[in-house]
Amino acid sequence: MTLPIIAGLAVNVLSAIFALAGVINLSGSMHFRAVYRFWQYPHNFYRIVGLTELLAALFLIVPETRIWGIASSGLIAGIMTMTLLHHRKYLWSLPAMLLLVALVPASLAHS
Repeated sequence: MTLPIIAGLAVNVLSAIFALAGVINLSGSMHFRAVYRFWQYPHNFYRIVGLTELLAALFLIVPETRIWGIASSGLIAGIMTMTLLHHRKYLWSLPAMLLLVALVPASLAHS
């Protein structure tokens, strides 16, 4: 009985996190642009990341496309974890790993 509640809550929290991250990336703040430039990502790469995160949030919130949302969110969180570990930001990679763990109960959510 509590599993559907936890799964639904996980989906809502994950979609809110990805939507917030997408909006922050699309805002193009100078801090994020400087980090992307320092890590030698292409110009305007933050926009692609922001759109991808917003798309994952949209897929997560719609029950018919939730499997696509879980797959794209897992891919985003996995790449984010590997990127942070590659740049030796070990403490910053922990929230990304928690996002990966939170995808497990979210995958059990029903429509």
